[in-house]
Amino acid sequence: MYASTEEMLRSVIEPLAALERGAGSPGEKRAAEMLLEMFERAGAPAHIDEEEFLDGYARLMLPLGAAGLAAALLAGHGGRVAPALVATLSAAATVDDAENGRRYWRRAVGRRMATWNVVAECGDLTADRTLVVMAHHDAAPTGAAFDQSFQRWLAQRYPDLVQRTDTALPIWWPVVAGPVLTVAAAVTGRRRLARVASAFSVLAVGLGADIARDRIVPGANDNLSGVGALVALAGRLRDEPVIGVRVLLVSCGAEEVLQGGIYGFAERHLKPLDPSRTWVLNLDSVGSPELLMVEGEGPFWMHDYCDPSFRDRVASVTERATGAPLRRGTRARASTDSIIPSRAGYPTATLVSWEPDTKLISNYHLMSDVPENLRYETIERAVTIAEGLARDLAGEAGMQHA
Repeated sequence: MYASTEEMLRSVIEPLAALERGAGSPGEKRAAEMLLEMFERAGAPAHIDEEEFLDGYARLMLPLGAAGLAAALLAGHGGRVAPALVATLSAAATVDDAENGRRYWRRAVGRRMATWNVVAECGDLTADRTLVVMAHHDAAPTGAAFDQSFQRWLAQRYPDLVQRTDTALPIWWPVVAGPVLTVAAAVTGRRRLARVASAFSVLAVGLGADIARDRIVPGANDNLSGVGALVALAGRLRDEPVIGVRVLLVSCGAEEVLQGGIYGFAERHLKPLDPSRTWVLNLDSVGSPELLMVEGEGPFWMHDYCDPSFRDRVASVTERATGAPLRRGTRARASTDSIIPSRAGYPTATLVSWEPDTKLISNYHLMSDVPENLRYETIERAVTIAEGLARDLAGEAGMQHA
């Protein structure tokens, strides 16, 4: 049907990018419906699961930031116990939410909304081994917080420093810097420190309010690149089927609220599967110049993904399938849907991409994240790796039954 993989990728990415796909929005639902049809045309029977999620992210965090700012101002006027207590609660609630913890704050005040996961099946539907390949089809809001100018300047001014660093900048740390400094100021009585805490809190509230305006980006790289790869993979496995492994192709909704639809998918489809016979590969923002493997993630505390031997396997498959090694050793300071299956005990790996000189994801959460700015050869590489992984797992199944 398509002359090339790139043509198939464009046929998926370009029409979806034209939709405004905020988490839980009518555009996200329409994207799920279109994606269902795309999977069917690629030979992978699919269905849509409507799941409930708790809305979050910038709007949810704003009251916490405002409380932290109030505490800093109180500490600046000599307050001690009350500012320390309020600032501690503000910081703790922020960390808990960003880390996909118990999320007490979100459960208390978050709106319950619907999102739509698309689940397609291909490969050997009777096999007892399952490879889950995931992406997400919702798109993020933008804001000044995502301006890449400073990091580009840093890479130009200090290239050696950037090249030595394989862990992303801790973008969430400044969000809680104000409350943490407020606690220190309240305990020590240092009013100058309280003024510094106030400045951090003002910055955090201002940037959060800017994001909360909900200007949704086209999201071609983050993450229609991954969605397109799922459909292209379905087409390849239709044309050259595999025996011995079932492949679930899953596009979740509401990822950009710091994980939404993935919780429903895990409960409905993942947890019934044996972790010793199930593997999860997440494709997230694979349209920048260089593809790489992320080994773990954590906004505040780093969590390496479950089962490093699976990541070794992905790296080995990559060399055989593409003839070139996959860059490894990086860790993310943002959260992805990978953290949920990893915590549940399923071997997990994540493929992302960046610009090798700056180590930035191209057009991340910016209005410039359009199909015209994608590197389609990088997405094709991700498809090839996912296909190679499916065939490798199928081949292992065949050897076990021989």
